Amino acid sequence: MKLRKLVIGLSLTVGFVASAAAQTTMKINISIAQNSHQGVAIDTFAKEVEKGTAGRYKIQTFYNASLGSERESIEAVQLGTQELTFTSTGPVPNFVPDAKILDIPFLFRDKAHARAVLDGPIGQEMLTKFDSKGFKALAWGENGMRNMTNNKRAINAPEDLKGLKLRTMENPVHVAAYKGLGIVTTPMAMAEVFTALQQGTVDGQENPLSVIMAAKLDQVQKHVSLTGHVYSPAIFLMNKASFDKLSAADKTVFLDAAKEAVKTNRARVDADDAMGVTYLRGKGMNVVETLDKAKFVATLAPVYADFEKQFGKANMDKIRNYK
Repeated sequence: MKLRKLVIGLSLTVGFVASAAAQTTMKINISIAQNSHQGVAIDTFAKEVEKGTAGRYKIQTFYNASLGSERESIEAVQLGTQELTFTSTGPVPNFVPDAKILDIPFLFRDKAHARAVLDGPIGQEMLTKFDSKGFKALAWGENGMRNMTNNKRAINAPEDLKGLKLRTMENPVHVAAYKGLGIVTTPMAMAEVFTALQQGTVDGQENPLSVIMAAKLDQVQKHVSLTGHVYSPAIFLMNKASFDKLSAADKTVFLDAAKEAVKTNRARVDADDAMGVTYLRGKGMNVVETLDKAKFVATLAPVYADFEKQFGKANMDKIRNYK
């Protein structure tokens, strides 16, 4: 009897150890708070992967750049020292140059237009460009339309930007465009922005309302103008070798989980945009809602000419005119 109990006990122990060993843990991170449009994205992704693989894969979630800045995280995923990240596309062109075109100011009419482009043939073909760079791009998410904040003056027209020292993403297209508007550009990782604004190292920055609120930039900025000058995509990136090791069924789970995560991500962006102006005014910020965007576009004419040479006017028009 004792022998039988011992055998059963050993069997249970071996089964438990085998089950535990079968679980694979992966990490994913964002550069802002958990209570944000990016936070709900990776939380949903983690839940869907664990559910879809019956717990064989566990996704550990990290927030507030605790595993590094966006650029550092993309590098880690490329190298395979981290499996996953959810990031804005700011630093992405440094790794996948083809993605630069998405960052051209006023290329997209609005969020609906941008989502249609990214979910359609143009965006899906762009995802394949990541394969040769060591990534599996699972899905496009978003941050929303970028708006400008600063501590010097309200931005009502392009001339109001001249001489302002603004933090920009580490993105060559943004830097070129903003210099064309007379901005003194200061590329900087998002994790450094709050302190830089607080200390006056820079006058302002530009980000979607979702990010402005999640990063509590209302505490260190006086003015926000709804310029909507750039649509800011986000993207789920996975180490290509890690993805390739998955079974066909598990690959489908990861891809479907990313799609579900994007739904919650975009819904949160829409909710943040709907209440953002009221929220930021309630925090004491001066909000400029109506601007003549055509003036900004006209000011950027020389920069657009350079972009057309770099990307091809036909490629830009293909995105601009997509329906």
